[in-house]
Amino acid sequence: MTQMLLETDGLTVRFGGHVAVDAVTCGFRAGELTAIVGPNGAGKTTYFNLISGQVTASAGTVRLMGEDVTRDPVATRCHKGLGRAFQLTNLFPDLTVLENVRLVIQARRKMGFNLFSMAGSHTELTVAAMAVLERVRLHDLAEQKVGGLSHGNQRKLEVAILIALEPAVYMFDEPTAGMSVDEAPVVLDLIAELKADTDRTILLVEHKMDVIRSLADRIIVLHNGALAADGDPATVMASDVVQEAYMGRDLADV
Repeated sequence: MTQMLLETDGLTVRFGGHVAVDAVTCGFRAGELTAIVGPNGAGKTTYFNLISGQVTASAGTVRLMGEDVTRDPVATRCHKGLGRAFQLTNLFPDLTVLENVRLVIQARRKMGFNLFSMAGSHTELTVAAMAVLERVRLHDLAEQKVGGLSHGNQRKLEVAILIALEPAVYMFDEPTAGMSVDEAPVVLDLIAELKADTDRTILLVEHKMDVIRSLADRIIVLHNGALAADGDPATVMASDVVQEAYMGRDLADV
């Protein structure tokens, strides 16, 4: 049986009287790309936040490779193999593109965050960072300050940073949001490439159904914070519960 890398069991969060995620039990296997869909306000990003540690669960558990990480902070989950790219870029704007990626590789190798101590040494870190930047087509911008990048290139850099972390679980929250028609294929091709690594799993929150159809092995649907459907893309998109969740709208229009 394929290894289960990530599991949520009864995962719940309440904000006052509102239940934003309602007892979601789901497992994610190595070698599988799961798309998480649902109407606006369905709980998709909040579910991501619970898994990655930005939000503390009211009930339930998160297990990463069999280990309970429910109370672990974000950084600890990251070190244990959970990597996430956000809807909004989360970068060091005053550092260069290369420095952003190099710092991630340095931290992953447990060498600390002192940027200047490594500037004249650790050549292998720079080589490794440049290799990642080439994958996302940003190597020509390696010495540019991140704050001067276009939104699309900042999104690509976030993917580069996620790749540099080498996580067991990749989490992408609308990775092509705000990107141009020309920029988006680079990121989608990279996700497809990462999907080929059968030792990892990918979670993808995405509204564009053409992207989901081209990449997803599986779809789960959240509605009012609860798990409404789970299965292969064709079956889930055709199911009555999904059509009801989208209030009669065709999923191709969502």
